[in-house]
Amino acid sequence: MKNKDFSLLSKQLGGVSRRDFMKFCTIMAAGMGLPLGMGEKIAEAVTNPRRPSVIWLSAQECTGCTESLLRSTHPTLDHLILDLISLDYHETLSTPSGHMAEEARRKAMSENKGKFILVVDGSIPTKDGGVYCMIGGKPVIDILKETAPQAGAIIAIGSCASWGGIPSADPNPTGATPVHQILKGTPVVNIPGCPASPYNFLSTVLYYLTFKKLPELDDLGRPKFAYGRLIHENCERRPHFDAGRFAIEFGDENHRKGYCLYKLGCKGPETFNNCPSILYGDVGSGSWPVGTGHPCFGCSEKGVGFHAPLHAVAKLHMVTPPDTYPHVVEQQGRGLTIAAAAVAAAAAAAAAGAAVVVAKKLGEEEGSGKSGKK
Repeated sequence: MKNKDFSLLSKQLGGVSRRDFMKFCTIMAAGMGLPLGMGEKIAEAVTNPRRPSVIWLSAQECTGCTESLLRSTHPTLDHLILDLISLDYHETLSTPSGHMAEEARRKAMSENKGKFILVVDGSIPTKDGGVYCMIGGKPVIDILKETAPQAGAIIAIGSCASWGGIPSADPNPTGATPVHQILKGTPVVNIPGCPASPYNFLSTVLYYLTFKKLPELDDLGRPKFAYGRLIHENCERRPHFDAGRFAIEFGDENHRKGYCLYKLGCKGPETFNNCPSILYGDVGSGSWPVGTGHPCFGCSEKGVGFHAPLHAVAKLHMVTPPDTYPHVVEQQGRGLTIAAAAVAAAAAAAAAGAAVVVAKKLGEEEGSGKSGKK
């Protein structure tokens, strides 16, 4: 990235230093599972003087995803989106309104055919000809079908656009439908969440700008770098789950101690997202449900959030509670502990004799009071 290119960018970003900007690009590369050297390519892409056109359609939604985007930082997303990307149409953020806004959309489509990024926020109503969401006198489903074929990339942001969200909950009176079902046969990137993480969205856009292609997606159209792991795997309360320490009722002693919320209906074990890893709004763990003491309700998972009962126990994927649990505080020098016995039992199928010998030796070392003493 040339210095003259960055001097203009620095002014747009409110005086951010080159060092901090490169650090941001490197972090974004790491967050997408790319080699750290890719940060330079991301920087070159976002400093390209030709800003990519973005058309943002709002269907049945609450504007929560837009609000989430506007509150992201390092650097602030409003600077990045409004200064580095040509946001040519957005009902909430556009300067023109009425027929002028619709003209801006049509002009952006015409001048950037096959190159613009189409972002869709909200579910698409299909009943009664789509009359439950009208924009400029036209059903949003018609606008979507008109705009999507001319886009270079399509991103469905939020759980409403990805799975149908709240509008599609029973009895679904408007026939709310996710974007990918309307555009069957067309690649659509799903960025679910209620609201969606701004960094998952931003990383996807930066990836597309840098490599001119979409990031690797899972079988539900989600970027693997963001939705490749269960929330349960990286949850701050996971050690309590493994130890068998659960809150049973809201406000009980275990709940106050910060124990696992699985038995209160936490959907982390069946929800794929990176919430515990990146959080929201850079305000710490209090920015997501589990951090505040409330179970994850699976807002980003298809068929879970807004469909499964809020406090129903989650279906476990790839992990089950062990048959025996360790003590909250293990007793030292008593031979095999419950935890050690469980480890030995799990290893028995592969190397039963070796596991028992190692476990016994560990118990003897604990009893000596000095690690490694023979």
